Amino acid sequence: MGPVIGEILPLALGIAISPVPIIAAILMLLSPQAKGVSVGFLAGWVVGIIVTVVIFTLLSGLVPDENPDASKPIAGTIRILLGTGLLVLAATQWRRRPVPGEKAALPNWMAAIDTVTTGRATFLGFLLAAANPKNLLMAIGAGVAIGAGGLTRAEEALAIAVFLLIAASTVAIPVIAYVVASRRMTPPLESLRDWLVTNNATVMTVLLLVLGMVVIGNGIGSL
Repeated sequence: MGPVIGEILPLALGIAISPVPIIAAILMLLSPQAKGVSVGFLAGWVVGIIVTVVIFTLLSGLVPDENPDASKPIAGTIRILLGTGLLVLAATQWRRRPVPGEKAALPNWMAAIDTVTTGRATFLGFLLAAANPKNLLMAIGAGVAIGAGGLTRAEEALAIAVFLLIAASTVAIPVIAYVVASRRMTPPLESLRDWLVTNNATVMTVLLLVLGMVVIGNGIGSL
């Protein structure tokens, strides 16, 4: 089980460090209906991660069993394709970065977060986890690693739980902290929001580049 955990940890961190859902959660925490919409967003985020990883874990489990000591060309090829996709997304992020002196702008949907309802916040959290290309590729990679890792069902459930705990942490921590101590959290949340908005493209480019190379390396090692 150790090698599987080692393979999914970078992917979980990749989802956790994604600036967009963190910014969305912070904007909700600074909105008039902070607690309701932020908790709803966190719930959707968690469910989206679980659904995606579980689906691809089950699909990977349909691949014929292989000798654990033998090469795994199917899983290796999938990993190489996923890693290549992450590198393509890294290049796209870099091209879209603000030019020097240009102020980074929030997407239009973020500008309307002040009016979002709890139900819409939950759906948005689910979409950002399950339908965002960057997070989807990392969740698929985790599902492939878990499903093709030769684990028992209990071990697969534990690996998914570890992945979820890390991947959801950066959204869960500010939401929980705000619920516990809302007044103290407002100034640091505003500073973190501004930093993430400014450095979103750079953070994602470096993150996707590193993860893409890691996933490709794991794929080559499986061939």
